[in-house]
Amino acid sequence: MRAKRMIACCLAGAVMTGAAVLGACYFSTAAPDTGRFPVFGVDVSNYQGGVDWQALEEQGVRFAFVKATEGSGHTDESVRRNLETIQATDIRVSAYHFFSFDSAGETQAANFIAAVAPNEIDMPPVVDIEYYGDKRTNKPSRAEAEAILRPLLTELEAHYGTKPIIYTTLPVYYRYVRADFADYPLWIRSVNFEPDIVDWKFWQYCDTGELYGFSGDEKYIDLNVYCGSEEDFLAEYPKK
Repeated sequence: MRAKRMIACCLAGAVMTGAAVLGACYFSTAAPDTGRFPVFGVDVSNYQGGVDWQALEEQGVRFAFVKATEGSGHTDESVRRNLETIQATDIRVSAYHFFSFDSAGETQAANFIAAVAPNEIDMPPVVDIEYYGDKRTNKPSRAEAEAILRPLLTELEAHYGTKPIIYTTLPVYYRYVRADFADYPLWIRSVNFEPDIVDWKFWQYCDTGELYGFSGDEKYIDLNVYCGSEEDFLAEYPKK
């Protein structure tokens, strides 16, 4: 009986320790080491409204991802304005496409290509793959996702002459990206801790950033860092 009680106490202690660690991660706030990751950027969509890119540049923003398209038929209302007005700055820019599990990859690629010219972006195009609607509870299979994502990425790579960046969360990365698309640059979302368990190129560490220079209904802006020095960044992404 004593042995059983000791085992039960050990198991309970392990569960409580694990819960404490998970709780600490969940309620913690990520804070990148600016010495290791000095290059800082944002991502925006129509929710940020009109963006004063000069004001953001004055606050240290070095790169930006702007939303361009979603699925096979939606274009973000702000994409043209953002791509045009950001050119007056030295901010490196790219555009992202919100991936749909519900339409063909080829038509999604055509939607993005129609919205963003190759000479308008300094960094590779981005495909944002995450759960939406009921997809978190009714997850598509890996095969279903790959059948859409593969042609989308292939079409974008052929058109823009570079491998697209994949933006995703850790759960989606492990389900759909790691096995089949590990050779694509990764932009990972992790707002509670540094995602050092994966090999990332960009890290979205905050979705409640408070900067001045935008006027939309959304009062916050997403904050990101690049994995490398400023010299690395400028060499990898020269301004077009």
